Amino acid sequence: MTEDRAELIPYLCAKNAAGAMDFYKEAFGAKEMFRLEGKDGTIGHATMEIMGATFYLSDEWPEGNVFSAQTLGGSPVGLHLEVPDADAVFDRAVRAGATSLRPVEDQPYGDRSGVLADPSGHRWFIASHIEDVSTEELEKRMTDYKVTTQG
Repeated sequence: MTEDRAELIPYLCAKNAAGAMDFYKEAFGAKEMFRLEGKDGTIGHATMEIMGATFYLSDEWPEGNVFSAQTLGGSPVGLHLEVPDADAVFDRAVRAGATSLRPVEDQPYGDRSGVLADPSGHRWFIASHIEDVSTEELEKRMTDYKVTTQG
């Protein structure tokens, strides 16, 4: 980490963090880098990695106001996982227990992507970049949307 660079790491919560970790290993080939487990078997903190992308995970901790998407009835946050082969990763995740919310298909903005929900209630956008699309071309493709850029 350098002084002029930040890193944003998602921190997920699951009702059964150990089970979620097993799912991420099977579905995405995630590697477990660290696990802090309480005497009762709950996960206080785990560090996972998918193809070099780090994320954290824990069990619920009501005393600290940490609740899972299941307890909250969903999550407003989605995770965008860009991989070399979206179709293969998506299919693997569904076989491991994820629910397909939107099948993988070519998108007008240059990705091939689909959306799934993992067994813990988190939404994952699984994507592969397939083409660079200019702002002008994107505006043509998405006539129902206004495209704005900031710099």
